[in-house]
Amino acid sequence: MIAYLRGKVLTTTVETAIVDINGVGYEVYCSGGAFRKIVPGQYVELHTYLQVKEDGMTLFGFADVKEKELFLKLTSVSGVGPKLGIAVLTGLSAEELTQVIAMADVKRLSSVKGLGKKTAEKIVLELHGKISAAEVMSASGEDFISSEVPMSAVRLSKADEEAVSALMGLGFTRTESTQAVKKARELGAVSVEEVIMKALQGGI
Repeated sequence: MIAYLRGKVLTTTVETAIVDINGVGYEVYCSGGAFRKIVPGQYVELHTYLQVKEDGMTLFGFADVKEKELFLKLTSVSGVGPKLGIAVLTGLSAEELTQVIAMADVKRLSSVKGLGKKTAEKIVLELHGKISAAEVMSASGEDFISSEVPMSAVRLSKADEEAVSALMGLGFTRTESTQAVKKARELGAVSVEEVIMKALQGGI
């Protein structure tokens, strides 16, 4: 299994890049994140997945381990092959895809070229519980830091309790959810939907 490549980019097409490694050119079907790292004539590091079929082998490239893991989760869904998985990770960044699945935003997911509504619904249904709160929060590259003050002691309004319950339903602890609501209010969020959106976007 070829899991990683480091080499010089020779050429690129709309979907692929040719990476020269010790005189051998590897054709790699790249995600959007991978393409953002690629500059012809320069060296690149890609995490890869090798698909082996009777009629040949295809190599898929990703910007980092997280992108590759999301790709593997996507392709675990019935009806989602590697090329459709790559298409999804080209139409949406890893961060956007994480948020879309967590929020069950079928409309946005089905806007990806080549992805129908039924398949988008299936992806959301099967992967919704497999996207952890930690992945959602790290989508912006930030860790969720617990407060030293026990959040369980904080009294909340009815609306804030609703927001906390919704966040807990996505896998956050009560402490994390309460802290998220508090910070969202400080940043000007008014509705429950705004609070949840800010949490999932890593803006709190």
